[in-house]
Amino acid sequence: MSSLRSLIAEARYEVIPLKNLESQLEHIPTGASVSVTCSVNKGQQATLDLTDRILGLGHQAVPHISARLAEDDVAVKKLAEFCRERNLSEIFLVAGDAPEPVGKYDGAVAFLRDFLGMDHGLQRIGVTAYPDGHSLIAKDVVRRALLDKQALLAEAGIAGFASTQMHFDTKQWIKWAREERSAGFTLPLHIGAPGAIDRAKLISLSTKLDIGSSVRFLQKNSGAIFKMFRPGGYDPIKFLTPLAKVSDELNLEGIHLFTFNNVQATAEWQQKALAKLA
Repeated sequence: MSSLRSLIAEARYEVIPLKNLESQLEHIPTGASVSVTCSVNKGQQATLDLTDRILGLGHQAVPHISARLAEDDVAVKKLAEFCRERNLSEIFLVAGDAPEPVGKYDGAVAFLRDFLGMDHGLQRIGVTAYPDGHSLIAKDVVRRALLDKQALLAEAGIAGFASTQMHFDTKQWIKWAREERSAGFTLPLHIGAPGAIDRAKLISLSTKLDIGSSVRFLQKNSGAIFKMFRPGGYDPIKFLTPLAKVSDELNLEGIHLFTFNNVQATAEWQQKALAKLA
């Protein structure tokens, strides 16, 4: 079983290509795995530029690749070349938040099918998963897409994983994971969890992320979990402990920490948590 300490020690940091990240880069732990988001406003190039910056600092960078921001096969080939030329081992594939695709790819499945035919050099590709459901896509469609992506990766002989949206309800997450396993989904899972972030800021940012029902859970149960969101910090150990206990059963492989570019605070929390669990 993956111990709670191991999960926290190997947690992946997510960062956003914004100006406020610059002063935080020095606080990324040595050799950390860093996930780089992609947004409609900043575009795919901003993600690739930040990926280069993080690689240059000696970290493992995992860029988010947005299917809906890829115009055509030429764009897909260029993305594959980017991965190969930089010896990337992983990417994280998302459909993307663009209201309309800029080209031929409406979702991640079609993009993945074409991308896997390119010379990308990757060892593993991550895909999205939604324990709370998706705000725009029916549950059965989301499940079908997850299984389709798994099948495409298996056919190509590429390892994969699924990283979930940010979550707060342990019981719901476990219930969802068991349902997906029963439906035939076998890829390792990473759970999305906030790093060190103020409670009010977290709720305000929720409108920009697909975590609506998780935040509604937070609001409805604010009395029970208020201690988790004291100003200046967030400690998810109580939330993560039950998950570590079922990590073997559910093939829970890792934690995806949403830092919201509060890298220093998240790194400090991580070190304190590891010290407590030593």
